[in-house]
Amino acid sequence: MINSEQRQAGKLRVGVKTLGCKVNQYESEAIKENFKNCGHEIVDENDFADVYIINTCTVTNLADRKSRQYIRKMKRVNPLSIVTVTGCYAQVSPEEVAEIEGVDIVAGTNQKSRLVELIQEHRNQLESHQESLVEDYRHLTEYEETGVITSMESRTRAYIKIQEGCDRFCSYCVIPYARGPVRSRRAADIVKEAQSLLEQGFKELILTGINTALYGTETSFEQKEQLTGIEIILHALEELGGEFRVRLSSLEPTVIHADYVKRLLKYKRLCPHLHLSIQSGSDKILQAMNRRYDRSEYLEIVNVLKEFDPGYGVTTDMIVGFPGETEADFRESLEMVNQAGFCKVHAFKYSKRAGTKAADMREHVAPEVKNRRSQELIEAGAQAAEQFFKKNIGGQRTVLAEEYLEEAGCLTGYTENYIKTYIPCTKELGERSLNALIAVELTDLYRDGMAGRLAE
Repeated sequence: MINSEQRQAGKLRVGVKTLGCKVNQYESEAIKENFKNCGHEIVDENDFADVYIINTCTVTNLADRKSRQYIRKMKRVNPLSIVTVTGCYAQVSPEEVAEIEGVDIVAGTNQKSRLVELIQEHRNQLESHQESLVEDYRHLTEYEETGVITSMESRTRAYIKIQEGCDRFCSYCVIPYARGPVRSRRAADIVKEAQSLLEQGFKELILTGINTALYGTETSFEQKEQLTGIEIILHALEELGGEFRVRLSSLEPTVIHADYVKRLLKYKRLCPHLHLSIQSGSDKILQAMNRRYDRSEYLEIVNVLKEFDPGYGVTTDMIVGFPGETEADFRESLEMVNQAGFCKVHAFKYSKRAGTKAADMREHVAPEVKNRRSQELIEAGAQAAEQFFKKNIGGQRTVLAEEYLEEAGCLTGYTENYIKTYIPCTKELGERSLNALIAVELTDLYRDGMAGRLAE
């Protein structure tokens, strides 16, 4: 129960804990802005607060466990706090979340814009009781506008959410049940937010969503231009003034194909880097995953990108240990890492998720085999990245300067093709160059990326 002093006080201290993807990170920023705009104070997620909001992930069992651990931890910090759990874990398993001691509000993925209102209503109640506001995922049919974001923790790169939901239903994935059907954000709202962020000084805008490539594909989407899909947004951003670049957080090969990618290459602000999740290099496993493409179709997309720019950066996700994955299937994944020339591979061990088709499949892979394959994939990814870096030696790229590292005497940031770059320079020059797009010649491999020098 909340005491009378808390109930009458106007200003709340709010801690927001974010787990999971870039979309969750974006939505947490929106939640923070909504509370600040109402006069409340945002504090560190581990500090003493009146309200704790946990924006959860449910991609893996580990994500669920981390959410539960944080809930229990913060209720011990302030037993009288209002603990609100939202996000994908809350949407998919509301009863399980409600059983965690200390949870006051369980809010579905479409309730994030209402958290200020919901928490205020809960706070004003004379008797404290738990509330659950979770709708069936099939009823999540409207895009939830959380307002225009004007700031981010980073002062150089900003995320813009353009889309919600997914209808691909990959056999291992619970996200369609957590996020609901595809809903696209109004182009005018996206452009308005982009202009606001550019006015704040951001030099890189990252378009993100649950399945970004599905933008504008729903039948109810209002089509006012000849352009379709994500091109609508890229075209609009191309027309804005100022020095900035645009990056896509990811595109799904379950949606796009080589001709689609060719159309995107004409946009000059778009960075030559694409996160293209393959998940497996085995056609047998891709079919079992319901991924809707094969390895040859995936490589066709990669070849289009590399023909456009041999230094085009391609990052990916890969899962090891999917049910039925043999050693031969896994070797095909390792082979794909070399064929595609990835600059980064995110390796994941298959995690059984209740409610998905894969959970009921036979031939689940032993944990020790998954561990070994994961380590091999990580090593193969590191080797592929090294080869990619070597191919970029001597080339000139543009780096968005993000930080000056005094211990190394280097300015750091990412190139447009997503190479972490370290540029030796004086502290004065480094700090003067922060948040600037600078021309750099890449000279050698260094740390987790490359060394470079300012181009003449």
